[in-house]
Amino acid sequence: MRIPVHLAYIAVFIGVCGHASSEFFAVLSGVKGPEASVWRYVIGAAGLVIWALLTPGSRDLLAPLRAEPIRFILLSLIGVTGAYLAFHWALDFASVVQVATLVTTIPIFVGLSNLLINGIPLSTVKIVTGIMATLGVLVLLTDGYLGDLSGDSRSLIGVLLALTCAALAAIYSVLVKPFMQEHGALTVTTTSLVIGALGLWVTVGLGWNIWVNPFALFSRPSEESLSLLTLGLWNTTVTQVLWLGGLAAAADITRASYLFFLKPVIAALLAFVILTQPITGLQLLAIALVTGCVAVEIFWPRLMGNEAKT
Repeated sequence: MRIPVHLAYIAVFIGVCGHASSEFFAVLSGVKGPEASVWRYVIGAAGLVIWALLTPGSRDLLAPLRAEPIRFILLSLIGVTGAYLAFHWALDFASVVQVATLVTTIPIFVGLSNLLINGIPLSTVKIVTGIMATLGVLVLLTDGYLGDLSGDSRSLIGVLLALTCAALAAIYSVLVKPFMQEHGALTVTTTSLVIGALGLWVTVGLGWNIWVNPFALFSRPSEESLSLLTLGLWNTTVTQVLWLGGLAAAADITRASYLFFLKPVIAALLAFVILTQPITGLQLLAIALVTGCVAVEIFWPRLMGNEAKT
């Protein structure tokens, strides 16, 4: 399975929608911290294996390992095990607002990683829209939650873990792109998440003495088991293929990654529609700012003609 170039941004956007709704199902699952990352990726990886085996052209799951085994395994452990362990662990120390704010900086880290790894410079437009979108995200996520942001001394650990997650996820997105272009998004994502899920299972088992038993999923209360399934199959299986595959298919990975700035916007709209939580005037202004900056960056070549610098 390869995502066509002309559908790359659509795939990334749907992937962002999946990321934006993950917090809802994580809360409903009743599982917290590193254990949540294990459940999420064990279920997500299992879903990917089934999807890949049922899809012609994506069944050779060992292809990436045959090509560059050591590099691919290390990449998977860093980008899946490391990034998502840091994300869920951060929630044990910092508030959801703090973690959400910092993880939304992934596009900035993607741009920096692309610059350092591939030598692709950041244009003035990317820098300006990135800064403005970040300010909009900060306003959107902190309006009414300044107390949560202040936190205590423990929150510093959570902040560092959240930044670690953003940095590792961005580096992984850039480095995994050649594998996806060679072997396809579904094949690479499946194999990588299986390795990453195994790494999470072992790490959390050894570090926290929590050995998750996937076969005990349906022994949990129905709401929790259904939430974990949704978190694994929708927020991980489908979301990761579309997010990573879309980034790999996009001609400009940094530009495509800017859609991630819409994550808190989508989350706010979902909270308004599903949870009937009101949206303040300041939040509406922040939503307009973030959406506007992302739109300018995405459509900049068309606005300035095909010769516009990326």
